[in-house]
Amino acid sequence: MSKVVNAAVAVLLRADGQVLIAQRPEGKPWAGWWEFPGGKIESGETALEALKREVEEELGSTVIEAYPWLTRHFDYPDRSVNLHFFIVRGWQGEPHGREGQQLVWQFPDNLTVSPMLPANEPILNALCLPSIYAITNLAERGEALFFIQLEASLKAGLKLIQVREKHLSAGELKIFAQRVMQLSSPYSAKVLINADIDLALEVGADGVHLTSDQLSMLDAKPEGLLCGASCHHAADLEAAARLGVDFVVLSPVMNTQSHPEVVSLGWAAFSKLIEGYTLPVYALGGLSNEDLQQAWISGAHGIAMQRSVWQDYHG
Repeated sequence: MSKVVNAAVAVLLRADGQVLIAQRPEGKPWAGWWEFPGGKIESGETALEALKREVEEELGSTVIEAYPWLTRHFDYPDRSVNLHFFIVRGWQGEPHGREGQQLVWQFPDNLTVSPMLPANEPILNALCLPSIYAITNLAERGEALFFIQLEASLKAGLKLIQVREKHLSAGELKIFAQRVMQLSSPYSAKVLINADIDLALEVGADGVHLTSDQLSMLDAKPEGLLCGASCHHAADLEAAARLGVDFVVLSPVMNTQSHPEVVSLGWAAFSKLIEGYTLPVYALGGLSNEDLQQAWISGAHGIAMQRSVWQDYHG
């Protein structure tokens, strides 16, 4: 097999959540298959420079706002590729097929065209993850206020919630989780249970969020569940990638109220740790909604919050 080819890939993302995909034209390998626009990184180019050039050449658009995202390796029959994906949130000029390719805007969770190139299929699942991941905070807020704020945040668009309440007994946690799920269901928000795979299956939760300790104990990702994982260093990130979890949370980025003794990473170290990483990463630790763009700049998919996420909602 020939040497590995590095390519930059653009995920043009509209405000309504639709992404742009292109059909490979006749005369090219894999003609008729659908993919995200992009192409080979030439000698002397950075991945971002290649991305901007390819978008201009293929779509006639100028990239204004792009963030590093995932890096995926894929072996085709004739070559191996490292695909450096960027989320493109701003561009000038309406995209059009300058190479004769057909373009369509699609919701990642409801494609109406097929087939997608194999290397791009896992990307669609990652794109279904929202930018904000909320962690419950019943202990500090109290039951009445928490559920008022939960419903308000669901109405405002919250779509991903982790139930994490270490102070509750097993019975209390089950009841609490079921109530969170009941409130979340009408809004199509997904609920994950922290650490307890059996409880997640028992109550019919959407998924489970593994602790960093569990990453070293499990041989495979739990079946039938959306699976997140807590990571604190490179070894955790490697273990999560081996298990093939759906996303990870890397912390602490900043100093936190819950773990004041832990030294924070800071954005520079955070970005370095996830450079070239294959899974979506949420930044966690002392963050608020105002940190979302910095998280994107640093390569994160989004941010996770236990306190600030609820403070915008006062009932």
